[in-house]
Amino acid sequence: MGKIVKKKKEKTYLINPFYDMQKIIIPVIAIFLSLTIGAIIIRAIGADPLLAYKILFKGAFGSINSIGEILVKATPLILTGLSFAFAFRAGLFNIGAEGQLYMGGFFATLVGIYLKGLPMIIHLPLVIIAAFIGGGLWGLFAGWLKVKFEANEIITTVMLNYVAMLWVSYLVTGPMKAPPGTFPQSEPVAISAQLPRILPPTRVHLGLIIALICVVLYYIFFRKMILGYETRITGKNMDASKYAGINSERIMLFIMFISGGMAGLAGASEILGVQARLLADFSPGYGFSGIVVSLVGMNSPLGIFLTAILFGILKSGGNLMQMIARVPVAVIYIIEGLVVIFVLAGQGIRLKIKYLINLK
Repeated sequence: MGKIVKKKKEKTYLINPFYDMQKIIIPVIAIFLSLTIGAIIIRAIGADPLLAYKILFKGAFGSINSIGEILVKATPLILTGLSFAFAFRAGLFNIGAEGQLYMGGFFATLVGIYLKGLPMIIHLPLVIIAAFIGGGLWGLFAGWLKVKFEANEIITTVMLNYVAMLWVSYLVTGPMKAPPGTFPQSEPVAISAQLPRILPPTRVHLGLIIALICVVLYYIFFRKMILGYETRITGKNMDASKYAGINSERIMLFIMFISGGMAGLAGASEILGVQARLLADFSPGYGFSGIVVSLVGMNSPLGIFLTAILFGILKSGGNLMQMIARVPVAVIYIIEGLVVIFVLAGQGIRLKIKYLINLK
């Protein structure tokens, strides 16, 4: 009997490192395959793929300002990636980061415009907290619908996206429209409520530091805290968590609030760090891209950060690639979509391997 136990331990020791390496290998292979297929598409439309990719990366790394733009675009992607990952770890699919981002931007703008005369040391934390609460309440509402009425959170969060975006569009064309009313935008937020730049002359702002702090807190929550452990158990098997005495409904409400709050911070980073005022359609889809960032990053803190940087590179260099290499920027979106497809396919293969190993 002792020999059998020893054999099993050796088997687990040999397999686990290989299984863990797949978390790194799968995204790398997915990115490589996506860029390869992207090159084939670029060639098919009559352009030079090598020139296109050269311009893409030159546009991303050609100057200190270009590198800064990568970080500016990566900042909301990190936060929306964390937003999806928080909910996903609890077994929830929060597709509403875009709407939560808009509500966070709206709350931040309210506090940034109508609370006047405050020093930055007080005003700035208040607008950040307001953005977190705004996005958090929007996420919490979807969580409440899930707990109270068993409403599918995928459907409710998607629909709430449009409610939030249309609400902001109404405000900046009506009650919050800045005089003389030429453009659909609000008045600028107070200087004391704007996120200061941390790497001049680039546009990199304090929101990047906030995003990095959130990455660290995400790691601490799921690796070091009891509530994070209970959240992971709930996400893997809700029935088992209830049997173990875990209040899964309370956890779902809490996680949806935190998930929405992270997206709300993404809205604050865009409004307070880049736009300085509320605009209609101020997000180019950061909430939806955050889902991709989280999936490609395998919901790990480091993976989300690195994937957000990668997508920041694609978004930053894509416009220059279109102007010089005459390659439509839509190719970038195709590459992003292919990355997701290949990662999900790799995940399926990974789970199949795990299943086969457990059978043995």
